[in-house]
Amino acid sequence: MSFCNVCPRRCKVDRKQSIHEKGRAGYCRSGMLPIVSRAALHHWEEPCISGTRGAGTVFFAGCNLSCVYCQNYEISELMHGEEISVERLRQIYFELIAQGAHNIDLVTPTHFTHAIFQSLREPLPVPVVYNCGGYESVHTVAFLRKKIQCWLPDLKYSLREPAARYSDAPDYFEKATAAIEQMYRQTGPYEIGSDGILKKGVLIRHLILPGNLENTKGVLRYVAETFAPGQVLFSLMRQYVPWGRAAEFPEINRRLTEEEYNEAEACMEELGIVDGYTQEADSSDAVYIPAFNGAGVREPSKEEF
Repeated sequence: MSFCNVCPRRCKVDRKQSIHEKGRAGYCRSGMLPIVSRAALHHWEEPCISGTRGAGTVFFAGCNLSCVYCQNYEISELMHGEEISVERLRQIYFELIAQGAHNIDLVTPTHFTHAIFQSLREPLPVPVVYNCGGYESVHTVAFLRKKIQCWLPDLKYSLREPAARYSDAPDYFEKATAAIEQMYRQTGPYEIGSDGILKKGVLIRHLILPGNLENTKGVLRYVAETFAPGQVLFSLMRQYVPWGRAAEFPEINRRLTEEEYNEAEACMEELGIVDGYTQEADSSDAVYIPAFNGAGVREPSKEEF
């Protein structure tokens, strides 16, 4: 890659290899080497991802979106994490698998696509989950077609105005839906194993934002009109907590009301979306935001074995 066009922003900059080197970086402010903030078993994904033992979650720092309310703001915007080699990234996968991970869950991976591709040159013994913000390029999804078994994209917005205001991405819906449809073409209908774990397929997530029910209803209509029952999974999330820069946007500087979530859930049911998940009210708690303390990132010393 000479000039970066890995995501819809198409910055076309010759990204430096390391964040510590002189040179250019695009919108994501990252070099080519991955920056990892946490690598540990994670029990707070959807049941078909976390299972009983946990997902083998690798949280990457940086992002190609700038969501003002990001629950992972500490790493997505503040870039807390440690730069590692591709070889170390692959070692981390196997350390998580040894701990019992049902899968390898790559969180916010888009801007490190090339390093991830290299780390997956040889297949893993568990499914790989691409857990992203949804703002993806079709060609990047296609580039990863033989590396990713489970796609876990957000579909944050159906409306241009909130996409521009809260994530600096007015073309979000157009780009995200095109990418999601490519994901589905690559996997086909979802498959869940006898152990309850997603083996392949697409699970679309949508986080309801306060005061933005029309945005949510647009997302729900798109899913219902595009996919038949049994094709994709859908997760209607109520876990919004004012975080990051949300205080600068008074209209979203609060939690969802019970009435808002009930209306969204009723719309989901009316549209016939039955494959997937809803959330309990207690999911809206900062306790579910992981500690981005570098756990599992550095190679264990010999004394730890």
